[in-house]
Amino acid sequence: MNRSDVQAWLDRYVEAWRANEREPILALFSDDVVYRFHPFGDPVIGSAATADAWLENPDDPGTWDAHYEPWAIDGQRAVAVGTSHYLATPGREERTYHNVYLIEFDGPGRCSAFTELYMRETT
Repeated sequence: MNRSDVQAWLDRYVEAWRANEREPILALFSDDVVYRFHPFGDPVIGSAATADAWLENPDDPGTWDAHYEPWAIDGQRAVAVGTSHYLATPGREERTYHNVYLIEFDGPGRCSAFTELYMRETT
């Protein structure tokens, strides 16, 4: 994987999140992906289970924006950084998260392991 490969994957990640549809999510991940929403929580195993988890509580279109970019790449592993910004909605205040993603890719360039680390920005 090189920088442009990882950036293209990250862009598809955001597009899949925005679409809230199963097929774009499945296309991102290997069948046996190990996906961690939190570094110390139990992982979600498999692309189907990952898609189910993503779609369980989807974010409404137009309520958020995100941008991520590669920070380091070593063979099939990458670290990405970026922000997720949520607009204020009824019952929720505006908020921004700073993200670090630990990503491993398989041979065809699908994600086989993903760990999210994030921190909410405070002022």
